[in-house]
Amino acid sequence: MRAVPEVPAVPDMRAVPEVPAVPEVPANVPEVAANVPEVAADVPEVAADVPAVPADALVVLVGPAGAGKSTWAAEHFTPTQVVSSDACRAMVADDPTDQAANGDAFRLLHAIVGARLARGRLTVVDATNLQGAARRPLRQLAARHGRPMIAVVFQVPVEELLRRNAARERVVPEDVVRWHASLVPAALAALPGEGYAAILEV
Repeated sequence: MRAVPEVPAVPDMRAVPEVPAVPEVPANVPEVAANVPEVAADVPEVAADVPAVPADALVVLVGPAGAGKSTWAAEHFTPTQVVSSDACRAMVADDPTDQAANGDAFRLLHAIVGARLARGRLTVVDATNLQGAARRPLRQLAARHGRPMIAVVFQVPVEELLRRNAARERVVPEDVVRWHASLVPAALAALPGEGYAAILEV
């Protein structure tokens, strides 16, 4: 009988080839944005220790020269939130004490205050604001734009005002300081009838 040749083995068609291993991510590749700092982490809270100041309010400082209004405002608010009559006089006349520039300076102040209130920005007016005629345009701007008002009144004994004034770089005449101090009681009496959401005494 003739020998039957061997039949070659049929390969198993079901065999699945090995999938190459996925390489590990190199250990030295940093995570995306792992070192990006938080946005505005160093921006201080505005008026953190001033009670109940709405974010769109008009804050009117009321007090004599030398009462500490500018210092207080700088401690509680950001520079862009404070609109100062001294700064406006300096802008229009290169001299923050030039009383002859008051007309132009206060037109500028009112324009800035109005623009900020129209945008709903917290605005602090740093001026003496001891007389009703000085506060009236500010009240009208707040009413026009539907913004709440806060009054902050600075009561400082006249002797202390004069001491502080003498130590200032720009000294205000003594008779003006005394006149300012004499206006504080009348201002305090008038403020409750002017529509302020709150009146703070410092």
